[in-house]
Amino acid sequence: MTTNNDIYHIPVMLNACLDGLKINPSGVYVDVTFGGGGHSRELFKKLNPEGKLIVFDQDPDAQKNSWDAPNFTFVASNFSFLKNHLRVLGIPQVDGILADLGVSSHQFDAGARGFSIRTDDELDMRMNQHGELTAKVVVNTYTENELIKILRKYGELDFPGKIAGTICRARIKRKINTTGDLIAILETIAPKFKEHKYYAQIFQAIRMEVNQEIDVLEKFLLQTADVLKPGGRLVVMSYHSLEDRLVKNFMKKGNLDGSIEKDFFGNVLKPFTEIYRKPISPSEEEIELNSRARSAKLRVAEKSNG
Repeated sequence: MTTNNDIYHIPVMLNACLDGLKINPSGVYVDVTFGGGGHSRELFKKLNPEGKLIVFDQDPDAQKNSWDAPNFTFVASNFSFLKNHLRVLGIPQVDGILADLGVSSHQFDAGARGFSIRTDDELDMRMNQHGELTAKVVVNTYTENELIKILRKYGELDFPGKIAGTICRARIKRKINTTGDLIAILETIAPKFKEHKYYAQIFQAIRMEVNQEIDVLEKFLLQTADVLKPGGRLVVMSYHSLEDRLVKNFMKKGNLDGSIEKDFFGNVLKPFTEIYRKPISPSEEEIELNSRARSAKLRVAEKSNG
């Protein structure tokens, strides 16, 4: 039977995520990107009544996928506030944390959200509908240099100046209000036979700026060492090279820039030990069933006992 949950979002690398968490049925776990609840539902099935699951999501649509249980808690918040909310709940440390970064299938497909290049919707792209910054604000008010910076950093585009200049010239004549407006402007410079990827990279860059996704990820990662118990697992799935680099640096070196810190005796200071040296990627079969999985990279680390 197809449920709202199935339509909302197909969980990527579900079994690898659950295996990575090394679930203790009586443990306390956090899914900081609840979305359609696909990962959370399967995780919850593995817990006994003493076990607890706390989930985070700032998107009001996601809360519709939650359920009632004494050992299940939905937190309507951005996961950059992980530590504070757990403290309020009286939970100082947990056994495992799962993060599935990026945008859910539902957010891409939901009308009027502006995430998708396939439909003509209002330029919004907010994961948190109460946030003030929208894609329309970014596209219509950011300076050309600011646009170049986000297109290069988040979109990983080769000629960001050409895109930024085209947008800035177009908005002088008429405000860019919808995704269709933006694509119509970009059509004049899109590379032939690669238009879809080109638009997707530009939309990705704008979306990551609107939601401050890299800043949120950095704040989250820096809290995980305090929040996890010794032996607890951190499982993070990313879809963007910049995100994956941050996760890799943090798990390998204990900080976000990849530098190594040592104590007075020359011992490397790092709170985690990687479970796998290289990230796990989805199988070809999974990619065929769920195209969203194509760029996914899964990393797993365990909190050190020191």
